[in-house]
Amino acid sequence: INFHLPGDIENQVELEEKTRLINQVLELQNTLEDLSARVDAVKEENLKLKSENQVLGQYIENLMSASSVFQTTDSKSKRK
Repeated sequence: INFHLPGDIENQVELEEKTRLINQVLELQNTLEDLSARVDAVKEENLKLKSENQVLGQYIENLMSASSVFQTTDSKSKRK
């Protein structure tokens, strides 16, 4: 029995070490999957925001050109 114990303990330690490493690898894989999913979500959100910004930019440009027309008519009417 005494002869077997050191080997058993070594095997036990080795097994625990392997289990720990496997768990770390799995944890890292999960983290990576989580991160890449988040990156995809951010990219999607970014695309949405970009197109919204383009629409808003166009809208603001239209407003500004319209308001500059109003401003010129306003200043003309004020001069009268």
